Amino acid sequence: QVHLVESGGGSEQAGGSLRLSCLASERTFSSYAMGWFRQAPGKEREFVAAIRWSASDTYYADSVKGRFTISRDNAKNTVYLQMNTLKPEDTAIYYCAAPPSSVLTSSIYEYRYWGQGTQVTVSS
Repeated sequence: QVHLVESGGGSEQAGGSLRLSCLASERTFSSYAMGWFRQAPGKEREFVAAIRWSASDTYYADSVKGRFTISRDNAKNTVYLQMNTLKPEDTAIYYCAAPPSSVLTSSIYEYRYWGQGTQVTVSS
């Protein structure tokens, strides 16, 4: 069982930046791909970004490409999401997630372990 805990959410104005962190409990974290998803009120949960265990490959949703950066520190069992040039439409609860594999994927169905989420609110 992998436990994931997000932190770093908050309120920011449009154009600002936030950095989310996700701490994993499991020592085998370093062998998993990791992903970030978000869910806005009244909308389905959507893929944001993913990173391979080696950090050699990353994958982004078109809506955040060029603005968000996913990274990881396997020594700290932590994955990060640096969010720059924030927009009001980025407002959502952000979740980190882990599939039980090293596969890099944007499919929500491939992710088994989820954090509790952290709220990000961007005002115009």
